[in-house]
Amino acid sequence: MTTTHQAPGGPAVRPDAARPGPAAEHVPAPPASVAAVLARMRVLEATLPPADGIAVFNRVYLSVTEEIARRLGAGGFQDSAAAGELDAVFARRYLAAVDAAGAGLTVPACWRPLFQLRRHPGVRPLQFALAGINAHIGHDLALAVVDTCRALDCEPGALAADFDRVGDLLTGLEERIRESLMPGPDLLDIADPLTHLAGSWSLEMARDGAWAAARVLWSLRGLPETAEEFTERLGSGVGLVGRCLLTPLG
Repeated sequence: MTTTHQAPGGPAVRPDAARPGPAAEHVPAPPASVAAVLARMRVLEATLPPADGIAVFNRVYLSVTEEIARRLGAGGFQDSAAAGELDAVFARRYLAAVDAAGAGLTVPACWRPLFQLRRHPGVRPLQFALAGINAHIGHDLALAVVDTCRALDCEPGALAADFDRVGDLLTGLEERIRESLMPGPDLLDIADPLTHLAGSWSLEMARDGAWAAARVLWSLRGLPETAEEFTERLGSGVGLVGRCLLTPLG
């Protein structure tokens, strides 16, 4: 049986079924800056039901992006222009997935489990957050690095220092995210399946994998068919991990 989801304010649709046509005309233009990204995320925060899995991830991502914007303004990156470009390009992939779902278009494989299960009553908030982070870091970040290098006409190495700065920020926030969405620890937490499920995924390892994938994709830029196949397999693999993270526990 095919799983369906509802776009915000719209009818149930199959996330894996493209519906080209008039709906595509309503897909918003990609945000061109970190400020525009923040504006889009705040609209989602105000309009999505709080328990929606996309809303849970959006709150997490919004807090991260606000901190990145603050550090950009304070000169906290080696190259603020490049870091800002990477952050905006990166965020556009998440927002494109949201827009695709809202328009009844195909959702990327890495995001599909979260959109399919976003309203499942047996999936807990921390699972939604981790599944979104997994999709965005595990797949989107690698492609965003390559897209940014093309836009700025530079090699991935030129972004390495600021990539690590963003990664350190994310790693520092990860524990806060876990604590806010899964209070503890106490004796009952040891037996809670969520404790073991959440402990099976590492943001640091996902970040390292994204950097390795970005370097591979950059080396394949002269082989578009091979790069496309690699990207498809990457998305499918990340989606499989996301589906495991979203195993209903209720």
